[in-house]
Amino acid sequence: MSDYTSDEAEIEASRAPLLDHLVELRQRLITCIIAFFAAFLVCFYFAGPLFEFLLRPFSIAAQLLALRHDTHASDLGAQALAMLTGAKNMFLALIGVLDLPTPTGKVTSLVFTAPLEFFFTKVKLAAFGAIILAFPVLAWQVYAFVAPGLYKRERRAFLPFLVAAPALFVMGAALVYYMIMPFVLWFSLSQQIVGTAGISVQLLPKVSDYFDLITTLVICFGLFFQLPVVLTLVAMAGLVSSRTLLSGWRFAVAGIVIAAAIVTPPDPISMTLLALPIILLYFISIGCVRLIEGRRAREDAAAAA
Repeated sequence: MSDYTSDEAEIEASRAPLLDHLVELRQRLITCIIAFFAAFLVCFYFAGPLFEFLLRPFSIAAQLLALRHDTHASDLGAQALAMLTGAKNMFLALIGVLDLPTPTGKVTSLVFTAPLEFFFTKVKLAAFGAIILAFPVLAWQVYAFVAPGLYKRERRAFLPFLVAAPALFVMGAALVYYMIMPFVLWFSLSQQIVGTAGISVQLLPKVSDYFDLITTLVICFGLFFQLPVVLTLVAMAGLVSSRTLLSGWRFAVAGIVIAAAIVTPPDPISMTLLALPIILLYFISIGCVRLIEGRRAREDAAAAA
């Protein structure tokens, strides 16, 4: 019996009345809701430490800025060198390799202007964390529901994407946490006016605005990093080819740069930090599509023989 015939027999054996599918869908939805609610309770309980974790880029950026101000770099070249050194130290401090000396005075300060603003921010943080924490359960429930209607070859092809998609999302989120947010906050803090002729212009972000900024960037970067998954799936469906993707690379690069400029804060460094990895992932996607095309050609040749 051929693989196609056995797949047809397996799918036929898995057929069930519509009511049975609805009952299964209800059970899987209930499982997803329970998993999300349990993860939400865990994340809300640890909302304080989680928010402090999100504040670490802000704290290190403010710390480095205060230390840089203590050095009083005068000429432009010394300031540029201090900026590059500070960026390196910021990354090393975030990954725990470098211990920064604590400058005198308070360097990190956020505010909330509504009585329940911080509470609702912690609720949103818990919901955001619950989606991430419960994602393996949610993804498995979706896969388990649709798998009986897929051929065996389609199931084998679908499983790697359940691993690749969250891994790429985590890579995008790590880029935001370790590089984009520290630089954006460092640059924003450097615009302050402190102790000049009695004038003080200080950055005092609201907790809700800070949370909205970092979560928006994490979601956008995480979705942008799904480009290889999307292009590979589209290629598996036969909608694009590696030749088409390669011939249109100029338009793709231009589109990526424009999208990066829209998503990131208005500075060229943040835009570059997003655009370069996405462009690299685009060309990696072309390689993945070529591998799929080669495997499909070998399977077709084997079937014809």
